[in-house]
Amino acid sequence: MISEVIADGLFEGFTGQLLAGTVMTVKVTLAATFVGICLGLLGASARMSKFKPAKYAGDAYVGFIRGIPELLIIFLIYFGSTRLLMTIASWFGYNEYIELSPFIAGVIALGLTFGGYATEVFRGAFLAVHPGQKEAASALGMSKLRIFFRIQLPQVWRIALPGLGNLILVLMKDTALISVIGLEELTRKTQMVVTATREPFTWYFTAAVMYLSLTVVTTLILRYFENRSRRHERPVARTMKAAGGA
Repeated sequence: MISEVIADGLFEGFTGQLLAGTVMTVKVTLAATFVGICLGLLGASARMSKFKPAKYAGDAYVGFIRGIPELLIIFLIYFGSTRLLMTIASWFGYNEYIELSPFIAGVIALGLTFGGYATEVFRGAFLAVHPGQKEAASALGMSKLRIFFRIQLPQVWRIALPGLGNLILVLMKDTALISVIGLEELTRKTQMVVTATREPFTWYFTAAVMYLSLTVVTTLILRYFENRSRRHERPVARTMKAAGGA
């Protein structure tokens, strides 16, 4: 089947479409990851806050994300934002139809979902950092902002990275859900090619290979960052081992 398509020249004609869809998938993944990490840090800070309204808001956010499927969140953001924008525009006498682009809606929806789960990952990482380090830094006169960026965040990042890596891989596959609102990412492009060629197995198999390739590359990148984040642990471990042997 695949050899026949290649012989007919169809593979050359539609490969560009799938590559364009792959690029869009990567763009959505990167943008939604950035949004999700920011929301995750804010959510974790809110859930650990002693200010009760902030804590309740963080709990409500996590509960909302855990209780609603990603596809429904995409629909709510896409159609709800259209209604909201049109309502606001009507206040200024503008009655034309306004629609949020599928890319922005998808990034917001997946970013919200990623952030909800990243909140728990970051919260666990913050709790894993010994509070004595923060107290010692405060005793040395460091400001809270400096303590966060110089003491807490580097350790939180190292602890949270494996969990965040899993979330990024899940997010990359969830980008396929945005095809339902018209974003021409890899899954949507594949559907268009299948409609044109009537070769579903060939092109869905090709898309599966491309998703798998993205996953492998992303896993290698994440593994590099994990190893890099732990580079300071190795000299300490060797020193302790040498001291124990002595």
